[in-house]
Amino acid sequence: MIVEEVTPLPVRPIDRVVFRQRWATLTFLHWAVDAARVAPLLPRGVRPDEHDGRTYVGLVPFHMEDVAVRRGPAMPWVGTFCETNVRVYSVDGAGRRGVVFLSLDASRLAPVLVARWGSGLPYLWSRMSLRQDGDHLSYRCRRIWPGGAAVGSARSRVDVRVGDPVDAGPLEDFLTARWGLHLTDRRGRTRYWPNAHARWPLRSAELVELDDGLLAAAGFAELAAQPPDSVLFSPGVDATFGPQVPA
Repeated sequence: MIVEEVTPLPVRPIDRVVFRQRWATLTFLHWAVDAARVAPLLPRGVRPDEHDGRTYVGLVPFHMEDVAVRRGPAMPWVGTFCETNVRVYSVDGAGRRGVVFLSLDASRLAPVLVARWGSGLPYLWSRMSLRQDGDHLSYRCRRIWPGGAAVGSARSRVDVRVGDPVDAGPLEDFLTARWGLHLTDRRGRTRYWPNAHARWPLRSAELVELDDGLLAAAGFAELAAQPPDSVLFSPGVDATFGPQVPA
């Protein structure tokens, strides 16, 4: 199997746009883990993607903006909200690199319901906020639905201080330059959903405080007590998604 190269620009064009959106004010927190920890969590036929013999678990809070269907106008109010995802990295049998989302918390119920029903992505409804004071950012998340008895512990507080611009190296590109996602659809099939966007503008960031239960809810309880191996910030990019294809 030939695995596509890690590249900071899209590896394939999006000829038919299904969704458009802007990912803004993102903080990327990543921890290196053994691939064996991640493999059981992936869709069928997908394996962990590795960099220098390790794979990574990411906690990524940000602001979703201007969600639009096809080439129509952005949806007012409902198309802009806070989101936090817990993610890992994947390669399918065709050699396509991607992201697998273990959870996606969002602060608007309507997008959560549409995404869970329409795509099978593990969206959850949460009470969330994002505050910025100069170079200091504070993200808050408290999961509401679903979650059963564990929902009350699924909270997250991420405080970071944004630093200077950085030139992306191999690790930074591995963690951020991803041109699709793998998921299991509602029929139990593994699918690949391609996307495209401009090169990420990245800045360094310092983690000031982390009090997180989302990683534990995804099966990585120990990570929130450990310093991340990578902390990055980006003001954001505009992204487009094409049609899903079999993986």
